[in-house]
Amino acid sequence: MNIEPLLEALDLQENAAQALTDDLRGQIAELQGRLREAETHLENLAITRKTVTALADRLPAQAASADLPEHPDYPRILAVFNEATGPLRARDVCL
Repeated sequence: MNIEPLLEALDLQENAAQALTDDLRGQIAELQGRLREAETHLENLAITRKTVTALADRLPAQAASADLPEHPDYPRILAVFNEATGPLRARDVCL
């Protein structure tokens, strides 16, 4: 019995499995790097939240509505900014 074709077929499968393994290891390494970056970003956001909260506790309480202009168009101007999906020019707000 000639086992050469069988050994060649096994070599092909082994090479394909090795290539797949190497590719998956590369993907895992990339994903681990992305995970580290995401975790670092999440930690930074948590630190920022903690810092902002601590600073907000030190600020004196202010009445928000007392500082708003009483002009009748002010709510309309705010609505334009709230509904904007991109940058605005002064001309766009005036229209």
